[in-house]
Amino acid sequence: MIDSFKHKGLRKQLVEIVREKGIENEDILDAIGKIPRHLFLDSSFLEFAYQDKPFPIGSGQTISQPYTVAFQTALLEIRQGDKVLEIGTGSGYQACVLEELGAKVFSIERQKKLYLKTKKFLAKLGYKAKIFYGDGYKGLPAFAPFDKILITAGAPKLPDTLVSQLKDDGMIVIPIGKRDIQIMTRFIKGSDGNMRKEGHGTFRFVPLLREMAND
Repeated sequence: MIDSFKHKGLRKQLVEIVREKGIENEDILDAIGKIPRHLFLDSSFLEFAYQDKPFPIGSGQTISQPYTVAFQTALLEIRQGDKVLEIGTGSGYQACVLEELGAKVFSIERQKKLYLKTKKFLAKLGYKAKIFYGDGYKGLPAFAPFDKILITAGAPKLPDTLVSQLKDDGMIVIPIGKRDIQIMTRFIKGSDGNMRKEGHGTFRFVPLLREMAND
């Protein structure tokens, strides 16, 4: 796995693009500058790895646009040691950003082939995120409660099962809406269990599906 001076230079350029789009958190920008995104892509997309665009990663999934990754991460307000549940592991890039910020990451992937590939790949890179094969709608009750929950796929509404796995004063970030476009939404759980809702602009994500896939 080669990470050349050219790759590092391209990452610096990507960081500046993301910064210019409004991301101010230096820790998040440092993480993007550190993680070798080209290694997360199929070889046919390597020359485009440091463009601020999403790309296919197989199994009908994509690696998110770096700006989108940074935006969702910023909304979570990650603190060192936060226990974070991620729904939709995908390539693992988002999980690595969270881990670089000091989070303890638990991530679920419903596509069996992608789960196996990403779990092996992240370990090879030296990341310690715990990756699970399962239904994201069910969360990980055995490891709950979580400080933060991040959903990286669009859903028509916030799943109640995930709310029940969130600590009081915790946050959930989820794209909510129909299949073609969603509103990036942050929920903050009060000590009384009520969820305060905030909208943060429109995005496009693949849909959050219930059934699991073995191919």
